[in-house]
Amino acid sequence: MTDMSLPSYASGVSEVPLLGETIGANLRRTVGRYGDRDALVEVQTGRRWTYADFGAEVDVVARGLLAHGIAKGDRVGIWAPNCAEWTITQYATATIGAILVNINPAYRTHELGYALNQSGVRLLISATEFKTSDYRAMVDEVRTDCPALEETVYIGTGDWDELRAAGDRVTEDELHAREAELAFDDPINIQYTSGTTGFPKGATLSHHNILNNGFFVTETIAFTPEDRLCIPVPFYHCFGMVMGNLGCTTHGACMVIPGPAFDPAATLKAVQDERCTGLYGVPTMFIAELGLPDFAEYDLTSLRTGVMAGSPCPIEVMKRCVADMHMAEVAICYGMTETSPVSTQTRRDDDLDRRTSTVGRVMPHVEVKLVDPATGLVVDRGEPGELCTRGYSVMLGYWDEPEKTAEAIDQARWMHTGDLAVMREDGYVNIVGRIKDMVIRGGENVYPREIEEYLYTHPAIADVQVVGVPDARYGEELCAWIKLKSGADPLDAAAIKEFATGKLAHFKIPKYVLLVDDFPMTVTGKIRKVEMREKSVELLGLGQ
Repeated sequence: MTDMSLPSYASGVSEVPLLGETIGANLRRTVGRYGDRDALVEVQTGRRWTYADFGAEVDVVARGLLAHGIAKGDRVGIWAPNCAEWTITQYATATIGAILVNINPAYRTHELGYALNQSGVRLLISATEFKTSDYRAMVDEVRTDCPALEETVYIGTGDWDELRAAGDRVTEDELHAREAELAFDDPINIQYTSGTTGFPKGATLSHHNILNNGFFVTETIAFTPEDRLCIPVPFYHCFGMVMGNLGCTTHGACMVIPGPAFDPAATLKAVQDERCTGLYGVPTMFIAELGLPDFAEYDLTSLRTGVMAGSPCPIEVMKRCVADMHMAEVAICYGMTETSPVSTQTRRDDDLDRRTSTVGRVMPHVEVKLVDPATGLVVDRGEPGELCTRGYSVMLGYWDEPEKTAEAIDQARWMHTGDLAVMREDGYVNIVGRIKDMVIRGGENVYPREIEEYLYTHPAIADVQVVGVPDARYGEELCAWIKLKSGADPLDAAAIKEFATGKLAHFKIPKYVLLVDDFPMTVTGKIRKVEMREKSVELLGLGQ
């Protein structure tokens, strides 16, 4: 028999068992062990809670929700930027078995109405306003079209006080009776995934899904009760509420909210003043922090670790996070809302190569395989294939959309991610693009990620994204969107061609270059390549 190369399949072996309990039960355990330690700090207002205080406050709001008639499985919406009440609501709804529906703070009436209706929200907890959004006016506008919506509680007003006070009508015993009815496989959270086509879909997650994912992400970066995590990423997304909040509460660590929305200076000040040991962000956030004119004046020596996720990390950015931000143990994570979210993660002692050219290896208790999109068969290591993942982390399904669920999760319970990846011999995974993003130029498959990584090394380029645009001769050509470093001289296609010639195959050199100030992004920091492609066609006059 001849040697067979290894298949692109890996399973996460672990001596640490999965947590087999509800979020409420897990929080009670943490409160019992670490009651006098800091649980939550809201930097902007100076409010802080120990675990004993936090556990008590969660119970007050949980009882208030029971007093308002919220039954197990009822949907409670939350529509607000990051704040302490968001976190308290997250745990209060879980404690009584209500399903928390996360609503993006950037939504406008059309999207708000869709999310409220599609999930059937009975009670909405909302901010009054934020940035340019008048939340009250928008809720009033959609209310008549949302028959299930019975009540809105506005944070920071008498409504919130009333909700808390209503808890006096419900006894501890009644609360515990409700908790006793809950199973850890019950749905607990609906998160709308920003679909690039059509309406967003509501990924439905259980206690088991998100409690364990939050636990294992922070377990992998060695969290203990001594850790203090700065969370500038949004709570309405898994990064904030799962990897952030649940990652902390499963370990008795402290959650630090630097502000309602990302602000680089406020984030670094929170790290400094609260002596944070961990910091989360998407690469663009770290780039913004490192780019502050007074960056060197912040004392970041307390930092040890953190997570970078959402999109690939340029090598230079990673080097500076390790050297200048003291994040020697920073991890790269890869995942999607539908998988709670993380499927692969780098380990604390991984070298720079693994942290910048891969998204880590399979998480504990999770399976990953790469398949040929055409045949569904597992490809050999080193060959590109669609990344599929299976295990405790795969969502229950899309809320009320069985057909869409069946398109994403096959009969063997594998979640098909739509991402193209390569598994190396050592089991580490490299994402090479979306199946949809792959550019086919003159019959050659081109992965934009590879070109972006090379162009990042140009001294004048701060950030770059590459998309395919239509071409009469080759089918598709490459267009690079380039964000220059401040003070850098403009670049054009000829300069890029000169820089890449001899380094990249001729068919990988972008024909077009657009200089831009920003990229269109989803609110979670993912680049909207579909929108970039459309805009490129328009700007370059390629419509015909």
